[in-house]
Amino acid sequence: MEEHWTVGRVAELAGVSVRTLHHYDDIGLVRPSGRTAAGYRAYSTDDVERLREVLAYRRLGFGLREIAELVGDPGADAVAHLGRLRGLLLARRERVDAMVAAIDRELEARAKGLTVTPEEQLGLLGARLYDAIGGAYPATRRTDPRIAARIWDALGDARTVVNVGAGTGSYEPADREVTAVEPSAVMRGQRPAYAAACVSADAEQLPFADGSFDAAMAVSTVHHWRDPLAGLREMRRVARRVVVLTFDTDEPGWQDRFWLTRDYLPEFADVLHGFPSLAGMAGAIGARTEPVPVPWDCADGLFEAYWRRPEAYLREPVRRAMSVWTRVGPDAERRAVRHLGDDLASGRWAERNGGLAGLDSADLGLRLLIA
Repeated sequence: MEEHWTVGRVAELAGVSVRTLHHYDDIGLVRPSGRTAAGYRAYSTDDVERLREVLAYRRLGFGLREIAELVGDPGADAVAHLGRLRGLLLARRERVDAMVAAIDRELEARAKGLTVTPEEQLGLLGARLYDAIGGAYPATRRTDPRIAARIWDALGDARTVVNVGAGTGSYEPADREVTAVEPSAVMRGQRPAYAAACVSADAEQLPFADGSFDAAMAVSTVHHWRDPLAGLREMRRVARRVVVLTFDTDEPGWQDRFWLTRDYLPEFADVLHGFPSLAGMAGAIGARTEPVPVPWDCADGLFEAYWRRPEAYLREPVRRAMSVWTRVGPDAERRAVRHLGDDLASGRWAERNGGLAGLDSADLGLRLLIA
């Protein structure tokens, strides 16, 4: 017979109150699978494992609603959750270590009577965008199978693939030999143990000889590169086929395609100021373009993913995995979230966007470049 633990014993081991465990049971977050002879809650090994995951996410700052989605993910087993938690903790540790090192340098400078510049002071916050947002990626940025099918089909018969700006490894095909390229240590630290080998390098200077790969791929990363056209040409240099998932800003009024940028976050246009045109990117590598609709239940928490689930944008962990929010700044973010929350509560959002309810997917500007 499987061993069970009483609610009191589990609360003692977990360092939480019995009331907390009762609450988790009431809301369906962690429900004990057994009862004692006297009718009290009894927790199995699996129940304790789920509680461990809930408490770990809770202590990382996630809300109960987000935690319910994470632990309820049908595609994640105990090993996947441990890998995800490990990545989040490594990212947090790396950021803390970097801040401690920066503080130590400033203390040393001040002790010597040296002037500390604003640039050095702001260095405490970290300079790399991905190092700021990367810690949230494992929680919400998962491979969507429908988008993946489009990307993998575009790779054709390629057997060797380099994934440029690879992040945590989303969309890397498991049936091909993949080499990943990722400049952010935070992102590299969150790659699963089974993921492809990862090289630290920038897209603009790939450390490979001409024609080293059958194909080069880049997924939702080009807008982060210092010189997108140079990076695309590098991909063309090292591979005979190039597949890039990017964004189209050529269409007049493109900001109005998505209600979030149209009604709440006009600063999105500033984020992409200076970003090459889709025609310019296609021309740089001789590519054709194909639209990639975003499914209404997209599993990948990219910026446009929740177009039919607007409440998601009110959640801090969801936004932290989207670079847009970091780049528009906290004032614009707070305003957009406040106005969206007000409109959802009043019903104004539904009045404006009621037609979305009947759509299974939407063209919000995602495009494949295939060369």
